[in-house]
Amino acid sequence: MKRTLSLLLTAALALSLLAGCGPKKAPEGSSGSSVPGPSSSQPDGSGQDSSADSSVPETDAPVIKFMALSGPTGVGASWLMEYYSAENAYPDMPFVLDSTIVTDNQEVTNALINGDADIAAVATNVAANLYAKSDGAIQVLAVNTLGVLYILEKGDTVHSIADLAGRTLYCPSNTKGANPEHILDHLLASTNMDLAEVNIEWLTPQEITAKMTSSDAGICMLPVPAATALMVQDSGVREAISLSDAWKDLEGTELPMGCLVARTEFIEKSDPALIEAFLDLYGDSISFVSGEGNLSDAAALAVELGILPNEKVAEKAIPQCSLTFVTGPEMKDMLEDYYEILFQAAPESIGGGLPYDSFYYGVG
Repeated sequence: MKRTLSLLLTAALALSLLAGCGPKKAPEGSSGSSVPGPSSSQPDGSGQDSSADSSVPETDAPVIKFMALSGPTGVGASWLMEYYSAENAYPDMPFVLDSTIVTDNQEVTNALINGDADIAAVATNVAANLYAKSDGAIQVLAVNTLGVLYILEKGDTVHSIADLAGRTLYCPSNTKGANPEHILDHLLASTNMDLAEVNIEWLTPQEITAKMTSSDAGICMLPVPAATALMVQDSGVREAISLSDAWKDLEGTELPMGCLVARTEFIEKSDPALIEAFLDLYGDSISFVSGEGNLSDAAALAVELGILPNEKVAEKAIPQCSLTFVTGPEMKDMLEDYYEILFQAAPESIGGGLPYDSFYYGVG
């Protein structure tokens, strides 16, 4: 099922679930209605000002080692990482989150294999690949991010995928052979154009930015937040095509690019209530971060945690991150549709075959 909350429910949740939890502070500028604020009393009920005591409250809550990538895949966990950390522990919390932010999918997969991470946010093709190569050592818990790829243009000549024929397109070299290249190729092929009709130059994001800002015309493919940062830097660069929208128009389905996974051993050894508590609160975190009234606070958290580069970019990037929270059969259907297309295009991108049902947590 899809776990979503209205803004009102998000506010109510923060007040009811987190009352008395005593986090170090609410995000700067928060009214306190949609994020937890400082507790008015000590855990022992003494009524003393908790700000006078810098000690961390004791808790017997289990520790979950959580790892996420910087960028869109990790954005949705910002609220959860901040307010369920050991630093903000409170007596009855369901778990303590020990979080790490990294920049490379390989770091996350290594941590999952060697047990340094229990739950992680990764790209969806990375999840399928790791499942295949580790003989089922992980399961996918939820889809947390939809498409975050954009075609940007300096000018106003590109309005559809077909308009890329005969043009030069700058693409990040670190996405070659990964999801973005397969997605782009699939969309280009759908127009019946020969892929050779598009001259793709594989460049670093820095090189792409330099080419786009120094010319009067240019076309590139970038993910958020790099796409956002470029548009902030150069007002002449515009969003020409959302590849998420192009994918949905073509396939009739969403484009799931990020997900939550957990080690199978961790799931099997944990109380099912712990996994459900994590999922429920992760869904609440997504609701907070994506809530319009919370944008400033969410941006500040994402920057403080090292997930996004600066608050100016973060405030514009978060609405483009396509945050979602989809679990259960709906998650399975969404991912299977996507994996089927990747399998046809590049079987090695998902480990050589489609994942078994055991890959999908809470299904079957």
